Amino acid sequence: MSAKETWRVLSGKGFIIAALDFFLLSLAVYLGYAVRLGIVIPRYIDDWLKVGFILPAVCTLLFALSGQYRTIWAHAGTEDYSRFVWTYIVSVLAFLLINSILKLAVFPRTSFAISFFAGLFLCGGLRFSWLMAKSFHARPDTERMRAVIIGAGEAGTTLARDLMRNGSELLPVGFADDDPMKAGHQVSGLRVLGTTGELAEIVRRGNIQVALIAIPSVSGAKRREIFGILSPLGVEVRILPSMRELAGGKVSVSVLRPVRLEDLLGREPVRIELDKSVNYVKGRKILVTGAGGSIGSEIVRQVIRNEAAEIVALGHGEQSIYSLMENLAGVDVPVIPVIADVADEVMMSDIFSKHRPDVVFHAAAHKHVPLMEDCPREAMRVNDLGTKTVAEMSGKFHAGRMVMISTDKAVNPSSVMGATKRLAEKFLERAQENFPETKYMAVRFGNVLGSRGSVIPKFERQIAAGGPVTVTHPDMKRYFMLIPEAVSLVIQAGAMGHGGELFVLDMGEPVVIREMAELLIRLCGYEPYRDINITYTGIRPGEKLYEELFYDENSVNSTLHPKIFVSKIKLGDNSRADIDTGLEYAMRYPDEALNVLMRLVPEFSRQQKKSPRP
Repeated sequence: MSAKETWRVLSGKGFIIAALDFFLLSLAVYLGYAVRLGIVIPRYIDDWLKVGFILPAVCTLLFALSGQYRTIWAHAGTEDYSRFVWTYIVSVLAFLLINSILKLAVFPRTSFAISFFAGLFLCGGLRFSWLMAKSFHARPDTERMRAVIIGAGEAGTTLARDLMRNGSELLPVGFADDDPMKAGHQVSGLRVLGTTGELAEIVRRGNIQVALIAIPSVSGAKRREIFGILSPLGVEVRILPSMRELAGGKVSVSVLRPVRLEDLLGREPVRIELDKSVNYVKGRKILVTGAGGSIGSEIVRQVIRNEAAEIVALGHGEQSIYSLMENLAGVDVPVIPVIADVADEVMMSDIFSKHRPDVVFHAAAHKHVPLMEDCPREAMRVNDLGTKTVAEMSGKFHAGRMVMISTDKAVNPSSVMGATKRLAEKFLERAQENFPETKYMAVRFGNVLGSRGSVIPKFERQIAAGGPVTVTHPDMKRYFMLIPEAVSLVIQAGAMGHGGELFVLDMGEPVVIREMAELLIRLCGYEPYRDINITYTGIRPGEKLYEELFYDENSVNSTLHPKIFVSKIKLGDNSRADIDTGLEYAMRYPDEALNVLMRLVPEFSRQQKKSPRP
């Protein structure tokens, strides 16, 4: 700490502690002489006065330089007290060195030993008193909720100490841990009550009201198992974030949060390191279409964090762009809002001409499957004509890269939306042939948790209304991702692509929608089929029971990232003239749009509505 910072600390609240330290250390020196000599005889008075001033002065100075007076001792931990002890030892040694060189005073060895331990006891006790005072004023145990900590490892013990120190609403009564060898032993003053398999009995026996999952590295499957044991018992479950979310932060009560659905889905979030891959973004002009949507807005945020020079946030809905700009108020990177339709060639040409983006992220699309079944012409206008327009402008105005957001529904599509996204991929491949200097690529992924139009908000509204929760089919499965994961893949694809690629994330096992609905009901504090019912409405037009990721898995290649795979975009049986002519015809004759789409995407097979399984 600099001299200026030291003075600032000492001139504030730290001055009181420094003054008390100086007094207590002077007292310790007096005790050293007095206990050793019985009384301070006249010939030692000068030595006592010198040592009683110089030793406290050296100690308080080094305490200040080491940051001791910045510590909030009411919340101090083992590390803080350890640092105090070592600083005290170094300070005393520094005094002895100064005294031996300058011969300032006679300090008998016995007096020194007594003074040393007296100073450690008095100054340490001063610091510990703040912690005791806070504990004394904490709310009574009878007013606190009894909590069991799941995980007696480093994170769990740190959390236990924090709970016991800060006197929060939670009263830790013990641990549960997978290691049976820990059962019956004490950790941080609390007993390990049993294994996680014995949680139900621990909860009943201990009258537990809250369970705290304190294992940042725990798998999704294990979290789900623990939650499955606890939820029928009416116990509130809170969780420490994963190591990725903590990102090296301190484990404490403040970082505990309620269990979220993504904690329980069983698929571990894929961490994609962007540090080495964002050079193509840093210092560049970026255009994001569909910037007001869930994916588009997250692209904007991640690109801002990676130091783009300028971002054009383009969207068709003024409210969504307005909300985005409100959320981005105060960011350092210039963000230019633009309200425009990606299918408007004149407007898009004007935007590209004005801003000359280096990189284009194309997230604008119609994505609601049932709605697009009745609006094939509009789906083609935005998803296909819009992609064609953006792709051509990217090439004409020499953008270095264009990354398009696609979907797993584009594989053997059974919906209008999926078929239009497959056709959009073909337009991207056609643009790659026409503008080889621009690198075009598409990214396919499944459903995104928390995105607008996803099934989760719908389920939450139904639960809030008392049910029932509607699921189309008991066997319906979908791949799910988190928004940051999906966007990380998009940005990573922009770095890895050389032009004409399809990138897909290994999303693990698909999730059964019925099971997800059951989990969400339990997360809201209800029991499925008892408090909130689940009903089955039948597969909607355009839906499939299972989604696919590739047409031909034999043509899939690995990449430098173990969770990202790549394939080539292929036009299939269509010529470039076919898709241009077909799209133009569909725009001119809306009633023919569906027939045109089925001809341009031969693998498109409309799904007929099926009844749910009995």
